[in-house]
Amino acid sequence: MRRLIAAQFPEWAGLPVEPVVPGGHDHRTFRLGSELSVRLPSAEGYAQQVAKEQRWLPELAPLLPLEIPSPVARGVPGEGYPFEWSVYRWLEGAPASAGSVRDPEALAVSLAGFLRALAAAPAHGGPAPGPHNFHRGGPVAFYEAEALAALDALRDAVPRDAALHVWERAVGSGFRGEPVWFHGDVAEGNLLLRDGRLAAVIDFGTSGVGDPACDVVIAWTFLRGRARCAFREALGADDGVWARGAGWALWKALITGDLVTLREVLDDPNVNGAG
Repeated sequence: MRRLIAAQFPEWAGLPVEPVVPGGHDHRTFRLGSELSVRLPSAEGYAQQVAKEQRWLPELAPLLPLEIPSPVARGVPGEGYPFEWSVYRWLEGAPASAGSVRDPEALAVSLAGFLRALAAAPAHGGPAPGPHNFHRGGPVAFYEAEALAALDALRDAVPRDAALHVWERAVGSGFRGEPVWFHGDVAEGNLLLRDGRLAAVIDFGTSGVGDPACDVVIAWTFLRGRARCAFREALGADDGVWARGAGWALWKALITGDLVTLREVLDDPNVNGAG
């Protein structure tokens, strides 16, 4: 890491380098000095996200109500590392957790406002769903075989009929709007808090232009009770968005064996009762 920085950006060669904890899966992040961070793809499948973030984040940032990563430099393969990589401005804040959020409803409303602003950003020329973001923003049916196989594997732990009902509603609710910007991985680890309040959203590796329903997954993975209701109301999510978002949440929970999220999805009356 130090050799990579020194070889391409000698002006930063003397800065301390520390791994960011908790570390990510798709990318490895390091703090570089006090004002910068370095983000390196962990595998070839994530490498094409570098060019996307470098291209689009500077255009999106002025349009959004919360901070997002700001690219400073773009690295190239070298010193035994095979992919392009990025240097960003360091964003202060701690990843969201259930115990660190001062007001869950306020966070839900703030996040919804951010997603609405993101969806309102000019989308012309933006990246359509595809391998670069693992087809986020496209039809969740892309993962049907995987989801159903995982459901079979969890048959003793998951009520099959209820899960199939959620899945069929998600697949049957086609996206008919104009493609818009979405984040693609709205998870607590990508929400930074300061003083218990939402201050920044990071990791746009799975972002793109398409159906924003994948961005409501956090309604079941993190938000509970009134916060979930406040999120949906502030976002203006209709039954179709909610159904498709539930499908994305169901798929991810099935393939990871996340029984807590599965229960949240299956017990949500707005998932099973709408339509």
